[in-house]
Amino acid sequence: MSQQPYDEGMTSLVRSLWDAPAASPPPPRRVWRDWVLVAAIPPLVLLEASLRTDVPWRWLWAVVLIALVPTLLWRRTRPLPMLVIAFGTGAVVAVATGGDPQLAATAYMLVLVYAAFRWGDGRARIVGAALLIASTTLSLVFGPTTLTDLVGGTAVLVATISLGAAFRWRAGSRARELDRVKDDEREQLARDLHDTVAHHVSAIAIQAQAGTVLAATDPDAAVAALRTIEGEASRTLAEMRSIVRVLRRADAAELAPGPGLGDLRGLATADAAIDTDAPLVEVRLTGDAESVPPTIGAAVYRMAQESVTNARRHARGATRVEVLVQVDAAGIRLDVHDDGAAGASAAPGFGIVGMVERATLLGGTCTAGAAPEGGWTVTAALPRSGWST
Repeated sequence: MSQQPYDEGMTSLVRSLWDAPAASPPPPRRVWRDWVLVAAIPPLVLLEASLRTDVPWRWLWAVVLIALVPTLLWRRTRPLPMLVIAFGTGAVVAVATGGDPQLAATAYMLVLVYAAFRWGDGRARIVGAALLIASTTLSLVFGPTTLTDLVGGTAVLVATISLGAAFRWRAGSRARELDRVKDDEREQLARDLHDTVAHHVSAIAIQAQAGTVLAATDPDAAVAALRTIEGEASRTLAEMRSIVRVLRRADAAELAPGPGLGDLRGLATADAAIDTDAPLVEVRLTGDAESVPPTIGAAVYRMAQESVTNARRHARGATRVEVLVQVDAAGIRLDVHDDGAAGASAAPGFGIVGMVERATLLGGTCTAGAAPEGGWTVTAALPRSGWST
């Protein structure tokens, strides 16, 4: 009863190995070392053939080995065909002459074995392994191969295959790590885009609405609203350009420093003087702000900015938004509270998710929800123990 599951498991394993893709990242087509190798091997083969007069059929083997040298040029892009051509030709000549080549130069074919297991897909590795087993069997049948030769040759083949598999695994692991870093960077950029653009565009929308209402009754206030819109648009464009420079891998010296704790007071706007419906933002910063690393300060600023933006967007009837940042020996704490009514939807948006992710990456916590005394509160705590990350 247990034989069928075992057979199915083996079949599934072989099928998965057979269908395995080629190495990732893909190999280079050719490098300068390939041409050096191809140029150096033929003279070495001729030199060995001329010196080793005791080797039977040495000149025939020399011609065969030299003719097979070009297979090295396609060993990365076509590993299995090159391995089949080289070892198939060698097997035919060995059968015809009644013995294996005894020239040391034959060792260059190990490069083809390495390439098959380093760059080839699952089919190349399975067929390559079968070809090597068949070649070893032919050596036992047609050549004067001793047990020592068999053990030594098998050990060399296993070492070559293991080396190819090890380098393949290491390259794949590095590629996966790079993909993970890229994903993390994309998430970081997504958070920065959301925090930056959402904040400034929200301010632009509020000022535009205020300007529309006041245009007929208070032209001066409408002009002030337009100037605020101009300033917010300019800041949005500047931050977008900074992000684009990062995406283009511009020199780090060209990038403006990111916002920090010193920029928190910029969140306190005088919107209430223009738009009576806009909540007044108050910012308080206590403690030694100079002891906070720039990366931590930037994270706190982004979380405070997102919290203020959410309050201006969603807190119905809010008249005040309080931002309190406290720095002490334990770390840094951010509290943002508004006195408005919470929005109808309690589902967290991308902004809250981004704030939680920022705090978690720095070893802290971030919570957001309705306050018992009314309004909405965002609280983030970043302990100093997590600042080194």
